[in-house]
Amino acid sequence: MKKSSQITNLPIISIANGQQVGKVKSLVINPDKGSIEFLTIENEEWQVSVKAIPFKRVVGIGEYAVTIESDHAVIDLNEIPVANQLVNKKIKITNTKVMTRKGELIGEVTEFYADEETGTILGMDLQLGNKAVVLLSSYVLTFGKDIIIVKEDVSEGYLENAEQLDSNNKVEAEQAEIFEDPIAEPFFDRTKDENLLIEKQIELLTGKRVLKDIVDLNGNVIIPSETVLTRHEIELAQEEGPSVVVELSMNVEA
Repeated sequence: MKKSSQITNLPIISIANGQQVGKVKSLVINPDKGSIEFLTIENEEWQVSVKAIPFKRVVGIGEYAVTIESDHAVIDLNEIPVANQLVNKKIKITNTKVMTRKGELIGEVTEFYADEETGTILGMDLQLGNKAVVLLSSYVLTFGKDIIIVKEDVSEGYLENAEQLDSNNKVEAEQAEIFEDPIAEPFFDRTKDENLLIEKQIELLTGKRVLKDIVDLNGNVIIPSETVLTRHEIELAQEEGPSVVVELSMNVEA
């Protein structure tokens, strides 16, 4: 588990050549998944484009550096519409007000914690007037640009310290696995702009050949290597989320 402040500004090191490719500039939040999706990169040589690393391509986050296998893990966000869309949402968690779904202002987030293996947001430091608590992320309904919306019974999700997050997260993950509906269909609430970006992604990828097996978030192959992409395969990747679309985009050829 890492604080957001423990990740930002860390050097990013390529294991393949031992070189620094830049520093972590910001953490790009996926509000639908409640996780860190990308790490944007600060590099003085890149003035025009915005580059980033998909969190799933991070090998490790240590005390002194973030490591990746090679600089092939770096993507240009301007070339990946779905990824660029997340950046443009500008979802931040630290210094964001917290409100219940009925409009009661609770407090303000001062820091948040993420699983360093998956990027999942586990909880956040919440300032309640003169009192500070740690809030479990499972009580969050919406990670918004301006406001974080939480459940009415949010006080039941308060912890005394961040060390309790790991154990609570493991219990909730086990419960979610037990009660998960295996036939439930994902729900998509897309705006007009989001639909345009999705259609652009389909247009760019249709007809290209896949160079490696593309897997879903559970490790199952959804698009085999050598597949010539049609709308159907691309939509499968889009339903899995931005990280899978990025993986697909980086492993195709005309």
